[in-house]
Amino acid sequence: MRNPVYIYAAALYCGCCGEAIRDTLTREGKAPRNPDDESSYDSDQFPKGPYPDGGGEADSPQHCDSCLTFLENPLTGDGLAYVREAIAEWPERGNLETLATWRDFYARELVA
Repeated sequence: MRNPVYIYAAALYCGCCGEAIRDTLTREGKAPRNPDDESSYDSDQFPKGPYPDGGGEADSPQHCDSCLTFLENPLTGDGLAYVREAIAEWPERGNLETLATWRDFYARELVA
């Protein structure tokens, strides 16, 4: 699976961080009876996933809420406009390294 993402407590986590949270909750006895049956629990109780493609299409680039890894999610048209604007307004708008990562990953869509 490409760029797996977990959803937990209203946040997105990369595969590594999501698995670590699941492992911790399982050791603490807080895992649902059947973690594969996502309809049996809420994502506030236990991480749901993994989901492919960085969690899916969004209006902005997504990053892990724990380690800040870029999740490489696809963007909507508004999301591509957001990235174009952020790059054009650097340095006022953001971290150069992050913007370069976005630019490189979304390069094909940004020129379309």
